[in-house]
Amino acid sequence: MRVSVIGAGLGGLALAQGLRGAGIEAEVFERDPGIVARFQGYRLVLNPIGFQAVRDCLPTRWHPLLDEIVMEASAEQLILDPQLNEIGKLGAGRTGIVVDRQMLRHLLLTGLTVHTDAALTGYDLLADGKVEARFAHRDPAIADLLVGADGVTSAVRGVLSPQTVPTDTGVRFVIGRTPLTDEFASLSKAYGSKIAGDGVSLLLGAMCFRTPPKQAAEQLAPEVTLPDIGDYVRWAMILPPNGSLEDLTAQDAVLSRMEGWHPELRALIEQADLGNSALLSIRVVKPGARWASGPVTLLGDAIHATSPTGGNGANTALRDADLLRRCLIQADEGRQDLLAAVDDYERQMFEYGAEAVRSSLEKLPAFAPEAKLS
Repeated sequence: MRVSVIGAGLGGLALAQGLRGAGIEAEVFERDPGIVARFQGYRLVLNPIGFQAVRDCLPTRWHPLLDEIVMEASAEQLILDPQLNEIGKLGAGRTGIVVDRQMLRHLLLTGLTVHTDAALTGYDLLADGKVEARFAHRDPAIADLLVGADGVTSAVRGVLSPQTVPTDTGVRFVIGRTPLTDEFASLSKAYGSKIAGDGVSLLLGAMCFRTPPKQAAEQLAPEVTLPDIGDYVRWAMILPPNGSLEDLTAQDAVLSRMEGWHPELRALIEQADLGNSALLSIRVVKPGARWASGPVTLLGDAIHATSPTGGNGANTALRDADLLRRCLIQADEGRQDLLAAVDDYERQMFEYGAEAVRSSLEKLPAFAPEAKLS
């Protein structure tokens, strides 16, 4: 069996790793000109399902390395004012495994065949049941299954399910990170909480590695190369829907809304890694009607993009990868045919994927009351 995976995000790479471990050929095609063309290094909180999914997709020999570059986290989820005084509670406390997306992505990339500058332009279903993917700058690729793991603007979804389109909530947010130094030790009570300002919400989260990732890889899995990165604070400011940013940089857009805030909060933004800050929009993709069964399917944000306020986007994509991996192994071993395996995956994925989008939108008004949720 041969599988073509479109998109080198966490879900697509986890699937490819899982298939590789089962002896199934998988190639990844990424539209970016290089594998590190964009910064993708913010912390994620994985729930038990998401963390187990990524472990199951990775070779067991890398599990000790994975365990060494994550951290356990718990947060009270308080509501604080700009002077860091407690003024309420956001909800029940949250626990999970914190992982750096850039580290996890590099681990998942190890040993895979990944073709960059491979923007999909379309695909054709062939008479023998296979599927041929067409690209702008490379030769076509033929596979038994084509998996669209290419994000909110999925080119695969555009052909497979053109009626399924992203919904823009109108909410914008700025995300960045700042090296974690002793200067910011007193901010720890704000991790996992919401700092409520005038029409904005600031969210902080720490990423503290048990062992520096580069050193951990050298000691535990020499075939894996991880970036040399230290502990940091990830911060994100959710802005009013459709608010004017007045052509400000991402950093200045945040600081302009922090007049009179606690000096350590302002210092956190002032000392941010400027190249690692970005202004993003919150768009969701709600799974609609099922498409006709065939050798093409979708995974992750391509079919169920969630609001980041739900904390379930990466978890759901990794769950997809592990579920599809298990279904395809059954097909490869002859326990069911390929289309039945894909149908089994899609039936389950549509159900929990739709719930992930719904629950993420349910939490959005707590951070952006004017968001458009219809």
